[in-house]
Amino acid sequence: MNIAMLGSGFIARFYADTLHAQRRVDRIINVYSRNADNAKRYAEDYGLESYSTSMEEIIMDESVDVVIISLPNHLHEEAVMSCVKAGKAVLCTKPLGRTAKEAKRMLEAVEKAGLFAGYLEDLCYTPKFLKSVESVNNGSLGKILWTKSREAHPGPHSDWFWDKDQSGGGAIIDLGCHCVEIGRNFIGKNVRPVEVMCWADTQVHPIEAEDHAIGLVKYENGAIGQFEVSWTFRGGMDLRDEVMGTEGTIWLNSFLRTGFDLFTTGKGANYIAEKAESDSGWLFPVGDEAHELGYPHMFTDMFDAIDKGRAPRETFYDGYIVNAILDAAFLSAKSKNWKRIIIEDWRGSEGRTGEKEYNSYDADHFLIKKEILPNGDEKLILKHKDSGKMIQKTLKK
Repeated sequence: MNIAMLGSGFIARFYADTLHAQRRVDRIINVYSRNADNAKRYAEDYGLESYSTSMEEIIMDESVDVVIISLPNHLHEEAVMSCVKAGKAVLCTKPLGRTAKEAKRMLEAVEKAGLFAGYLEDLCYTPKFLKSVESVNNGSLGKILWTKSREAHPGPHSDWFWDKDQSGGGAIIDLGCHCVEIGRNFIGKNVRPVEVMCWADTQVHPIEAEDHAIGLVKYENGAIGQFEVSWTFRGGMDLRDEVMGTEGTIWLNSFLRTGFDLFTTGKGANYIAEKAESDSGWLFPVGDEAHELGYPHMFTDMFDAIDKGRAPRETFYDGYIVNAILDAAFLSAKSKNWKRIIIEDWRGSEGRTGEKEYNSYDADHFLIKKEILPNGDEKLILKHKDSGKMIQKTLKK
């Protein structure tokens, strides 16, 4: 497919490197940028047919099949509406909007126009994540009780991120969107998120937005999704996820600990990895950065979905739900109280799902715990179903 790229910055280059790698057939043919010099350089670097400082000109190009939005947050809605006007399939980088209302307007516009719309949430496409979700869906972890997702680094790379009006917030909107959607995938997208408790502060930088936040998202089935986000972390980019279920646990470390450690005095210094803070000493490069961050799997899913007329793994509706959760997080951070998540168009399960089930040892007792002692005996902790009395039973080796 022929692709129009809106934006010529950091993420637009990541996207281009991915799309033009390994002899892929989908190609970027033109680029829009607000800065003519940046547009020209991007076009030269990737061998594009044309470039422009007119968004509408690039989108309206008759040879364009798909538009990718890699613009600052405050320009997403304008770009989506231009795609709707042109009748073009659209893929938008995260977050979909600065607020749920903004995201919902975009969602409604593409659905009314009958257009394909994909949400480019790359961290929900990393190889480790996809395999983990498959394990969860196969029941390897039992019922999911708790998830934790952490993204922390020294701060974003463009000025607009630091401007609350343009971005919509700080670390919560920038990084929390990743973490929240990771948790939703593990807990189940059909399970309704109901409340958020969030702490946020501006600890280091002289900005109006928060540079550090921790939050809890409560789901209707009793599960908890935890997010930890920071622009104050020193030492690179820390991406970690944890999932805990009744039958198992998953730990993921996606960036700082990839099995690739390098020491250098700094001679021949070069780019190391996204958000790396040093080019000397012990460094932690990434073998294939785009692959580790999920970009190839993401675009394969998107273009395959367009070809087959199906929905992608991550849709504009997912982007809307994420924005609704983050709206509640911002309100909670101000009030210091749990805040209800307002979802005007919920499409998942209704009512509490997955009622609590306890393991029975026999007709009269629940099994609380079973363990093997150092001498080989098996110890059981039991609870009587009627009286509630706790007892222990030892089965000798």
